Amino acid sequence: MKNLKYIMFSMVTIFLLVTGCQEDDVEFGEIVAPSNIQIEVDIVGANADNPNGDGSGVVHFTATADNAISYQYTYNGATSSAPNGMQTYNFATLGLNTYTITVVAFGTGGASSSQTIDVEVLSLYEPPADLITMLTNDSSRTWRIKSEGSSHFGLGPVGGIFNEFYGASPDEKAGVGMYDDRYIFNVDGTFTHITNNTNDDGGNDPSGTVFGREVLINELNGPGEGVQNGADIENYPYSDYQEQWFITAPGGVETINLTGVGFLGYYIGGDHTYKIEMRSANEMSVRSTDGNSEFDWGFVLTSEEGATNDFNTIYNDLTWQDEFDVDGAPSASNWTYDIGTGDNGWGNQEAQYYTDDADNIIIEDGYLKITAKAESFGGSEYTSSRIKSQNLFDFTYGRVEFRAKLPEGGGTWPALWMLGSNFTEVGWPNCGEIDVLEHVGNNQNQIHGTLHFPGNSGGNAIGGQVINPTASSDFHLYSVEWRPDEIIFLLDDEPYFSFDNNESLPFNDDFFLIINFAMGGNFGGDIDPGFVESTLEVDYVRVYQ
Repeated sequence: MKNLKYIMFSMVTIFLLVTGCQEDDVEFGEIVAPSNIQIEVDIVGANADNPNGDGSGVVHFTATADNAISYQYTYNGATSSAPNGMQTYNFATLGLNTYTITVVAFGTGGASSSQTIDVEVLSLYEPPADLITMLTNDSSRTWRIKSEGSSHFGLGPVGGIFNEFYGASPDEKAGVGMYDDRYIFNVDGTFTHITNNTNDDGGNDPSGTVFGREVLINELNGPGEGVQNGADIENYPYSDYQEQWFITAPGGVETINLTGVGFLGYYIGGDHTYKIEMRSANEMSVRSTDGNSEFDWGFVLTSEEGATNDFNTIYNDLTWQDEFDVDGAPSASNWTYDIGTGDNGWGNQEAQYYTDDADNIIIEDGYLKITAKAESFGGSEYTSSRIKSQNLFDFTYGRVEFRAKLPEGGGTWPALWMLGSNFTEVGWPNCGEIDVLEHVGNNQNQIHGTLHFPGNSGGNAIGGQVINPTASSDFHLYSVEWRPDEIIFLLDDEPYFSFDNNESLPFNDDFFLIINFAMGGNFGGDIDPGFVESTLEVDYVRVYQ
């Protein structure tokens, strides 16, 4: 819907009450007060039929004035810097309400003028209660960058995988002004950024430093320059500050919006919006595009102070394993094959024909190797393999570990997973499905852990994602801890997604194991026309109970 813009002193369809305390221009040498302040109001979705907006409650403001150097906005008792005169607010009170905004324009020598307007806005969007609780915990929750985790900070192409180019290793950015920052989403809509939490132990010291992108970080207008390291500015002097925060859901994606210069982790300018890629009770992954529209930046935040990988399994008895240490075909006492195309691409319109041929599946040098190839066979243009422990081994509850190195290439879709043993009786998704790992070559390095069950299957399945920057170059441990009350997905023994299990779900009966390498299909997507072959390697599979 096209936005309808309103300019002060013009004919408009919504009522803007304008009051002013603008001073006359006064010049004393270099002291010049701004004049002729005008405020453009852009209510998202406003048109002749909906003069108060589309119900999102989002309004963009742009202030201009003669002789102005910078601007500030004041709303809801909080003042936000807006060097370029632009500011966005989300007026989240449900219904049609009138809000008062004050703009202060600053000129030379500190002289200022101000203008106040009232804007009437319709708000119909109400963020999920569990998201608000997760962020605020009644304003007692403090967030930080999860410095101890892999890929807690990364970047990639706009709209692509955000650390396709780079993902920080644990504590890699220590000492640059990021790990001692703390972020508080207050229930009153204010956002507090503490730029150095370590100097507050004996009181309240607002001084600190932050980390950001060259040139863009100058928007903060701090008192110093920081230290340049390539395109990074490290330890840029900046004090604690407050802005506003609100939640929107463009395209159905939950998004954190920060006003003014508010930011998380690394200053990149832009529109200060952070799309939530994944969230759990105490952790979230977010991404944002920088002000140069050059990269998407990703951040993993945790609300656990000083958290380390303290996951403790409750399953320690090794009850089943395959170490793949005997060369040749997979053990017939552990695995059987699925052969062919499954009539319709195994329910997913996959493009491969599964074989038991040694060219597609073999144990070699201590690894199970499944190779997908571009070759015509059985009416398909690709071959690969799929093995399963059905009717040979199944179990209820435990920890499953796959140590694997993943294939790459557009259209590749390897999976390490489990299916309910009553599949042939009740069908899918009634039997339940636990995907310990799925990886799609068109989204290289993004790891998926997913659950399918009635009401939540296929594209509506429930799961989490984590970025593994060396998924196809190194072996990693992909595991799931399957408990009666919880199912926890882990990468290299670090949890990234958990789900509450209960008696009404199908995850309380026997499941069997599956290893396969698909091509294309609903999830695998378009296959690279230049694809020749790629290999999934599995070091071992172990089950603990």
